[in-house]
Amino acid sequence: MTHILTLAGSPASPSRSSALLAYCARLLEADGITADALAVRDLDAADLLHANVKGPTIQDALVRVAAADGIIIATPVYKAAYTGVLKAFLDVLPGGALAHKIVLPLVSGASSGHALVLDYALKPVLAALNAGLILNGVYLLDSQFEHANGAITRFTADDAETRLIESVQNFAKALHHLADAPES
Repeated sequence: MTHILTLAGSPASPSRSSALLAYCARLLEADGITADALAVRDLDAADLLHANVKGPTIQDALVRVAAADGIIIATPVYKAAYTGVLKAFLDVLPGGALAHKIVLPLVSGASSGHALVLDYALKPVLAALNAGLILNGVYLLDSQFEHANGAITRFTADDAETRLIESVQNFAKALHHLADAPES
């Protein structure tokens, strides 16, 4: 069975990032893909800031990343980039941590001017971690969806939901293709 990890990069709880990831996980479950959720805000802060990869929460997170066939990363835009807490976590991942993994990045922000965060901030780091395939990500304006209690309550822009669903469907197709590929 195909298994993914959702990685929430927001320091807040509840967050738009977590709501987006929960929505995506529900879509994927209907396609037979199981999802495990990891919020970087729940990792031990001292271990994260000191890059203590032997700390128990960091060790657990590393094992969960390694076990996943694919990863969906969601983050808000902070100061024209992804969050510092997400950067700290990505920095503790070993160089090949995302090798052979399908990665779907999701970013939300207040301004359409920050849409380039996907291509110029987040994707280069994912590539440096040797991601097997980085899919086109989705940038959603904060105003395009509402959330409460960790779930999306409604989309306020029709194209926002359509773009998200299409990206998740492409992610599922890539995961199934990976699962069906002969081992080399």
